[in-house]
Amino acid sequence: MSRRCELTAKAPLVGHKVSHSNIKTKRRFLPNLVNVTFVSEALSSSVRFRVSTHALRSVDHRGGFDAFLLKARDSELSPKAIELKRQIQKKQAAKAG
Repeated sequence: MSRRCELTAKAPLVGHKVSHSNIKTKRRFLPNLVNVTFVSEALSSSVRFRVSTHALRSVDHRGGFDAFLLKARDSELSPKAIELKRQIQKKQAAKAG
């Protein structure tokens, strides 16, 4: 399981751990990932994702899970999220016309 957010593509960063004597050793800064169940209103179903806590705040800020997916770039989303985005777009197009 990769340590990458499925919605915002946050990944581990590399840096230094610096000791008191200023000795630098490599370390990784891992994103804070949590397993979350989102409810899609358009599809009327729930979906599980492994996302960062920053992504949770972004989903709320953009107006919910469906709105977040529709506004997000495909390059940031996981294949599972891209498929959900296409399904939501189809549902909205069917309702509109």
